[in-house]
Amino acid sequence: METGKLFSVEGAAAYLGGVSKWTVHAWLAKGRLRRTKVGTRTMIRESDLQAFIARCNPEAQAERSGGDDTPARQQ
Repeated sequence: METGKLFSVEGAAAYLGGVSKWTVHAWLAKGRLRRTKVGTRTMIRESDLQAFIARCNPEAQAERSGGDDTPARQQ
């Protein structure tokens, strides 16, 4: 069984930088975020939020792992 901090939808929205709770609900509905049900409440594990952030920001993940296999982005 996984352990770790659980966030309400509102708490997860704040953790993700203050996005709307409706945005979090949309991501849950689309399967982009994983929910954990506690009774009738929808909760989101901190580890799932961290994984979501990593998926949304693959360049930062590559920098942390030391890999430089991605081509440089032109601005």
